[in-house]
Amino acid sequence: MPRKDSRREPKVGPLSIVILAAGRGTRMLSDLPKVLQPLAGEPLLAHVLERAAELQPASTHVVYGHGGEQVREYFSKAPVIWTEQAQQLGTGHAVLQAIPAVPDNHYVLVLYGDVPLLRPETLRALIKAGGGERLALLTATLPDASGYGRIVRDARGSVLRIVEEADATARERAIREINSGVLFAPAQLLRQWLAKLKPRNEEGELYLTDIIALALRSGTRVRSVVADDATEVLGVNDRLQLASAEAEYRRRRAHALMRAGVTLIDPARLDVRGEVTVGRDVVIDVNVVLHGRVHLEDRVHVGPNCVLTNVSVGADTVIFPNCVMRDSQIGARCQIGPFARLRPQAKLENEVHIGNFVEVKNSVIGERSKANHLTYIGDSDVGHDVNVGAGTITCNYDGANKWRTEIGNGAFIGSGAMIVAPVKIGDGATIGAGTTVTSEAPAGKLTLARARQVTIDNWQRPTKNPRKP
Repeated sequence: MPRKDSRREPKVGPLSIVILAAGRGTRMLSDLPKVLQPLAGEPLLAHVLERAAELQPASTHVVYGHGGEQVREYFSKAPVIWTEQAQQLGTGHAVLQAIPAVPDNHYVLVLYGDVPLLRPETLRALIKAGGGERLALLTATLPDASGYGRIVRDARGSVLRIVEEADATARERAIREINSGVLFAPAQLLRQWLAKLKPRNEEGELYLTDIIALALRSGTRVRSVVADDATEVLGVNDRLQLASAEAEYRRRRAHALMRAGVTLIDPARLDVRGEVTVGRDVVIDVNVVLHGRVHLEDRVHVGPNCVLTNVSVGADTVIFPNCVMRDSQIGARCQIGPFARLRPQAKLENEVHIGNFVEVKNSVIGERSKANHLTYIGDSDVGHDVNVGAGTITCNYDGANKWRTEIGNGAFIGSGAMIVAPVKIGDGATIGAGTTVTSEAPAGKLTLARARQVTIDNWQRPTKNPRKP
């Protein structure tokens, strides 16, 4: 029989995650709770909850405090257990509020609602370093460690203690390895250590970092994991740090897209605020913002200054500069823009052309159809091979209700047409320029509705009175 490897990592039991999200965030100078401040279009806490969910915990506990009702309302559908910290008496006190709901056989991972950039692989490494009766903590090495608690190690490199900067000697302040506050420990032991915490200031605050010394004193082994990228552990306490986190988030997403084969004309000028999937040879120009779920198939080219929100784009489609699209589907080999707008439920089939200053809303545009200039198509079903002339408007709203327009295959809509819904334009019909369509236009025929042109002799244009000096 094979010998048992004594170096094998101990097994880890069920996982409970405790997220500390009670901070006031006074340095934000905002009426919004700190954990609701937006990063890449989502609250800071949303990013932390996403990381937590990727670890598939048995339970997730959120400790809330300042602005708690706003926080709970925003995340009302999140599968979390809410615990109030009525008085903000430190991180140790915050964990104490949640620990009674955690079973003894669980392991606890402590995260922070204002530390949004942690990577799943880093947290998995921390969990792997724990297990058994061990405590694992996440550290990082910073070029400038000012303001952070330092990790003091012995000659063998083992963690001895965490010293806060205010209590550190000159030698200890020179240490660049800092404590992130993120830790992993058996619930039963964590409960014991928390019960022994003592206030260290006049405000009676309990510091979670003090459990390191308690663990070592009790003979518990303390292991550390050093984050590969120090930006992972940086908290967000003011607008400058929020901007830094946003820049780091953009950098990561841009690099991920380039690794997936996307050409970014300037990686520093792409803003990804959601989930983006791509095909091969996609090109994205500068100042593009991608929100929500965006899918770009092979050889899609997105021009400068475009904003895409929950959009799928078919292969070989070109989106010219300054287009805005939301909740829309775009087929293959289309040409969109410049300065086009696709509103929710716009669907373009293959080889559709939507030109400058054209708006499409809640409409289906059939294959090879074109609306190249200054047009509004709303609540419409447009067939294939339709030409919509400049200045055409589907008049879909009567002030109370929306009505649909149906335009048949091969129809030709002249410039300046007003199509008053509900109305149907038949296959192959032609609508003369300047026509107001209020009833069915028969298939294959020309429909005109124009007032007679009149010239008035001896008419004088009104003149303005001269200005007084």
